[in-house]
Parts: sequence; structure tokens; C-alpha cells
Amino acid sequence: MDSFYHDDNLVFSVGNLFGPGNDTTGTTLRWGLLLMAKYPHIQADRVREEISRVIGSRQPLAEDRKNLPYTDAVIHETQRLANIAPMSIPHTTSRDVTFQGYFIKCPMLHSHCRGHLIPLLTSVLQGNSEWESPHTFNPTHFLDENGGFVKRDAFMAFSLGYFLFLWSLACLGEGLGRMELFLFTSLLQRFSFSPPPGVTEDDLDLTPSVGFTLNPSPHQLCAVSRV
Repeated sequence: MDSFYHDDNLVFSVGNLFGPGNDTTGTTLRWGLLLMAKYPHIQADRVREEISRVIGSRQPLAEDRKNLPYTDAVIHETQRLANIAPMSIPHTTSRDVTFQGYFIKCPMLHSHCRGHLIPLLTSVLQGNSEWESPHTFNPTHFLDENGGFVKRDAFMAFSLGYFLFLWSLACLGEGLGRMELFLFTSLLQRFSFSPPPGVTEDDLDLTPSVGFTLNPSPHQLCAVSRV
């Protein structure tokens, strides 16, 4: 009874998994396919080669991720560069707190307080001090010198959670989202993605279309079966 978890919390949490969760995963997939079409050497020479060598023609499994470091790096780099939720969603504190000299009130303890915290994820995901080439699609951001996958503290595509208290709580659907994005590598097993006739890779525009999330600008792609 004294916790923050109750029936209303449960209903909203499940709703977020099926509502905003679908939107963010779908948007990330659209960015991923657009980037694969724009950079065919990454799609064919690196990602598809690794998938064919490790998985072959069978359906990808979640446990395959650890054996596909380059593919995993491409997924992470897609999320970083796409930056689909640049300001995340509004947060609140669960108690009064002083942070870097600022006193932040908890709305649950002060009826007159309606303040929110808005984390600017862009400042981290595309920060010059965090990434070697912050505005370029560069999967090596997540690879070491031996080609192994490297976790980066500045990768916050799933938001920040209650960072003020050093709790490791971010997006409720992070585990589901990571698994979904990885399993959709099966698309690259079965199709090659390219611009339509008359359109070059350079013509594919990476300027986002602003909305609730940052979607790719309207475009067309060709999916050619490889089976």
C-alpha cells in the first residue's frame, strides 16, 4: 500500500508497452532500413555477411546477439543517430532533492508544485565530447579494436530513468524493445533494401520529420527478395 506500484500504475505500464512501445520500435525500424539503403556497403559487406556466417538461413534467436557484434553495433548506432525521442518524456522526482545547487520539489509532496524534469537526450546521444563522429552513421562507435561489441555509457536511447538517485530504472519496455529490434534482423536475411529506380543513395534524406517522435522524412525503398 505504501509503494508507487498500484493498479493504475499497472494499467498505464501495460498500455505503454503496446502503445508508445510499438511507435518507438516501428520508428527505429524505419530508420534502420533507411540507413541500410543509404549505406549499402554496411548492409551487404558487413551486416549480411555476419548474419549469413553466424546464423545462416535459420530464424534468428535472441541468444544470437552475442555472436553478432557488428550487427549489434549497427542497431545501437541506428538508435543513437536516429535519436527518436530527443527530450524523452517528462519525469518527476520521488522526493525532494538538491541537484547541482538546484532544489527540486517532489510534486507528490507539494500540491502546488507541477514541475517536471525533461532530460535532453540529444546532448548525450550526439554530444561532441562523447562520440568520435556524433553526426555520422558510424557503427564502430560500439566496437573495440578487435571488432567486439562495446557498451557505451553515453548510449541512452531508452531514456535516463531516475538518474537523480542513481537508480537503474529507465524505459519499462527496454528489454522488449532490444529483443524486437534484434529479431528483425531476419529482414536482412531475406531482403536487400535499396532506393527505388532513379534515386541514388545520396538522394536519401536523413532529415527527420518532427512529431511525437522523430520519424524519417517520407521516402520509398525497394525490398528485393534474396530467397
